[in-house]
Amino acid sequence: MKSIVIQKPNEVVLLERDVPEPGPGELLIKVISSGICGTDLHIYRGEYLGKYPVIPGHEFSGIVAAVGGLITRFKLGDRVAVEPNIACDNCVNCLNNRQNFCLNWQAIGVTLPGGMEQYVVVPEKAVFSIGELPFEHGAFVEPLSCVVHGIERAHISLADHVAILGAGPIGNLLLQMAHLQGAARITVLESNTGRAELARELGANLVVSRMEDLQVDTYDVVIDATGAIPVMNRSIDFARKGGTVLLFGVPPAGQNMEMEGFKIFQKGLTLLSSFTSVRNSYQAVGLLQSGQIQVEPLISHRLPLDELPSAFKMIESRDPAVKKVIIQPNIR
Repeated sequence: MKSIVIQKPNEVVLLERDVPEPGPGELLIKVISSGICGTDLHIYRGEYLGKYPVIPGHEFSGIVAAVGGLITRFKLGDRVAVEPNIACDNCVNCLNNRQNFCLNWQAIGVTLPGGMEQYVVVPEKAVFSIGELPFEHGAFVEPLSCVVHGIERAHISLADHVAILGAGPIGNLLLQMAHLQGAARITVLESNTGRAELARELGANLVVSRMEDLQVDTYDVVIDATGAIPVMNRSIDFARKGGTVLLFGVPPAGQNMEMEGFKIFQKGLTLLSSFTSVRNSYQAVGLLQSGQIQVEPLISHRLPLDELPSAFKMIESRDPAVKKVIIQPNIR
């Protein structure tokens, strides 16, 4: 089979190796659709967690191709997706329902081989059914589960005015979830014309291209979906007094933010972040199966495995035509 390996920051190779065999409590999944995430780009650039070499890809779905001897919940041919964050379930954080902060945390596609290969072995506890959900939609279960967790933390209330900074695939998932929570008006900041137009199509009430066009001291909830330090620095300016700021985007590691402490104090802000998800995968599957969250409009490109390096460049180009890029490892 073929695997994409990030050997070290900014160095990607395509390798051929034997298809692995699952252990007693593991499954072998034939990967059908694997989404490229901003986190993959951070790993590629050496800006995030993970050790090298690593096979990236933590947003994927596929078919059960082999099962270990102790597997009871799945059979050959089952359509599945994966929760990539693997907790030990026995440390102080896991036992307090904070599995996303597991002291022995591992993650498929970050510390363990991921879905940017034709077949991947994963533990049974990380796998769940997607039923008849299209595989490409199944690849959105992981990012949507993270969005669900973030939205739960933000506590959007009925008739809130919400500002979402950034309208990439994550920003547009946050936009749809904010609507489901009952937001009355959603303003989106996005300078990329293609992403801005998609945000309008998905229900943004107003889309602006510059931070200067956002109203200060106005929004009940402000959500940063860019991970860009200059944007994050300004996020507190736009929240109303007593409002909430959720820093959702993934910033580069090792870079400091600059916020005025007195302004946070004077405005009585609630300042939050959100890291991965906590048992939100079934919620994500349900939302996708219900049709309440639309992901088909987010997909702009479908590429074979060997085009992953060019896909990274494509995403970083900021081309308005590029939205979510799906890798199809088993398509020639």
